[in-house]
Amino acid sequence: MQEGLGIYTVELYLKVRLACSEGMSRRQAAEHFNISRDSVAKMVSCSTPPGYQRQLPIRRPKLDAFVSTIDHWLDEDLKVPHKQRHTAKRVFDRLRDERGFTGGYTIIKDYIRERDQRRQEVFVPLSHPTGHGQIDRWHDLPNHIASH
Repeated sequence: MQEGLGIYTVELYLKVRLACSEGMSRRQAAEHFNISRDSVAKMVSCSTPPGYQRQLPIRRPKLDAFVSTIDHWLDEDLKVPHKQRHTAKRVFDRLRDERGFTGGYTIIKDYIRERDQRRQEVFVPLSHPTGHGQIDRWHDLPNHIASH
């Protein structure tokens, strides 16, 4: 069981929340589940465990010197047909052969995937329940009435 180790499962969150809602004090819950009172307080205030948030950007010491080159190649690829564009494997081979890159293929592949995801257009669908969408055309109403 992971209780008391600093990594808490959803099941532990549920147990602590249930115990406190059934009358167990936070202090008793902390002792019973072998966790700190601060952790109990957080569990009671949040229904699910908070997700992990990266504190600092990813460091890629072997890749950082080549990012501008990769970006330049991929930006130039937008001007050529799809079949002639760089794949992650081709970028890796060119960096290794032409620029002396000593890193691995995976770091290149991951960077290109993240770069593509950052550049994708995002659309938020606009939908209204039936009867809730509204179009205001009051400015046309007098003209419409006059023409009939």
